[in-house]
Amino acid sequence: MPQKQEPLLIKRYASRRLYNTETSDYVTLEDIARFIRDGREVQIIDLKSGDDLTRQYLLQIVAEHESRGESVLPVDVLTDLVRSYTTQAQSIVPQFLAASFEMLRDGQSKMLGSLGPMGNPLSKMPGFEVMQAQQEAFMKAMMGGYSGASSSSDEEDDASEKKNDGSSDELDAIKKQLAELQKKLSGLG
Repeated sequence: MPQKQEPLLIKRYASRRLYNTETSDYVTLEDIARFIRDGREVQIIDLKSGDDLTRQYLLQIVAEHESRGESVLPVDVLTDLVRSYTTQAQSIVPQFLAASFEMLRDGQSKMLGSLGPMGNPLSKMPGFEVMQAQQEAFMKAMMGGYSGASSSSDEEDDASEKKNDGSSDELDAIKKQLAELQKKLSGLG
C-alpha cells in the first residue's frame, strides 16, 4: 500500500510572498492551484505567526477562478453557502460537502473504470452518450481539468446528439428534477 505523500509546505513571508519549501522558490496562487490539480496536497503557513492560512488561500483561488468566468459553483449554491453561515445548518454543511465530494471522487473513478460501451449495460439506453459526455464535462469542471479520461471531440459529441432524438427533452426533464431537488434542499436549511 503506497504511503500518502506529505503536503507541500508553502510559507508566506511578511511581504505576502509565497515560498515553496521543496523547490526553494517563490510561487503564485496559480502555481498552488496547479499543484492541487496535479493531485498534491498543500499547506500554507504564515512564517511569522505559524498560523495555517491554507483555507484562506484556497478560497482566494476559487474566488479568482469564479471571477474569471470559470464558474463551477451555481449562484444558488453560493447563496446557500452564505446562508449556512448564519443558520443552524452551519454545523452539518462542512460534513455534507466533504462527503459529497468524496462520493464524487469515488464515483468518478468507478465510472471511468466501467463506462466503456461494452462494459456498462446502461450504454444501450437512449441518450446515454449525451449524458456521459455531460457528466465527463461536469467532472472536469469540478476537478479543475483533472479527470484521467480522454475527452471526446466536438464532432463525436455532435454525432451523439444527432443519434439520440429526444435527448434534449430527457435533459430538460433531468434539469427540472434537479431544480426541484435543490429547492427542497434549500427549504431544509
